[in-house]
Amino acid sequence: MFGDYSLGDLGSIFVMQGFAGLILFSVYVLMALGLAIIFGQMGVINMAHGEFMILGAYVTWMTSNLFQAYMPGLFGGYFFLAMILAFLASGALGMLVEWVLIRHLYKRPLDTLLATWGLSLMLQQAYRSVFGAREVGVELPQWMLGSLQVTSSIEVPINGVFVMCLTVLITIVVAYVMFKSRWGRQVRAVVQNRIMAGAVGINTEKVDRYTFGLGCGIAGVAGSAFTMIGSTGPTSGQLYIVDTFLVVVFGGAASLLGTIASAFSISQTQSTLEFFMSGSMAKVLTLLAVVGILMLRPQGLFALKVRK
Repeated sequence: MFGDYSLGDLGSIFVMQGFAGLILFSVYVLMALGLAIIFGQMGVINMAHGEFMILGAYVTWMTSNLFQAYMPGLFGGYFFLAMILAFLASGALGMLVEWVLIRHLYKRPLDTLLATWGLSLMLQQAYRSVFGAREVGVELPQWMLGSLQVTSSIEVPINGVFVMCLTVLITIVVAYVMFKSRWGRQVRAVVQNRIMAGAVGINTEKVDRYTFGLGCGIAGVAGSAFTMIGSTGPTSGQLYIVDTFLVVVFGGAASLLGTIASAFSISQTQSTLEFFMSGSMAKVLTLLAVVGILMLRPQGLFALKVRK
């Protein structure tokens, strides 16, 4: 199948496929970071995580329309405000959901799965009623359009580069919050031993609520990034939720490094296989490879040692 391609052409194709894999990796990381925080700290299987992402996408779409209508001169910078609003909207909804629903279901993971799956359906219908069933697209600022010419045969889209830079920045911020801040130490204390953390004065309920809100807020930022590479619809979040859970389980729950390594491995494998076969077959083979590795290493790539 390579007879029509020179070695240079093949090299360019693989570089482009690798870059496409990096864009997919960025979306996976942004989605999986929030899910890993929620699942790793509270053991909550949040099937509505994709809907929190889509809320962030819709907030970005509305912000774009508002800037176009009322502040066209500032349209070039609307995306930065949209990300903040997406984080706040998804985080606030996440904290409300934790207070109303999730806090009653701790230590009952199957119940959280069913409850959040029902919440997912409710949010999808709410989006359909408010925004309509059709998918919507966000108009990008002029500076995000076009491509960067790396070589004579390799071009990389500017919006893809921006998504990757955004992912790196958010990952650094999350790592700092989780490992350097006082609140992050409280979160890790609750993960390792909830009873002892409560005994030394940590408000575990408050930590849970803020942690769930943080995870959902990061999903909202992922939704903002998602608008740059795809259209937004009421059910768009379901396209990524299975892959996101796969990334979290494969990397090891509550492991930031594991999440990043897992997202990179899965996205690059899937992107490379798509060059040789159809997208659905590439996804199937990637899934089989992950399942095979998990059979040999059930705790994932990086396991967090937890005191019982």
